[in-house]
Amino acid sequence: MSESRDDSGDTVVAESSSRLSPAVLASAASVALALYYYYAQGDKQRGQFVGLWPTTILALAIYFKLDEIRKALAQAGD
Repeated sequence: MSESRDDSGDTVVAESSSRLSPAVLASAASVALALYYYYAQGDKQRGQFVGLWPTTILALAIYFKLDEIRKALAQAGD
């Protein structure tokens, strides 16, 4: 079995993994805000609603990152 290696996708991943992304910070802030609403304010419904935001934020960030990687790989293949 022959193995070929293309490093074009590795550079995109390496550039983005060295720092904390805004999506991770926004997700952490959303968790903190959800805990604040739920426990400090006693507004359980709002706390649960805000607690659903991190998954959406991270899912969108993953989608855009995969799209960026796909475009980089397509350019490297041309």
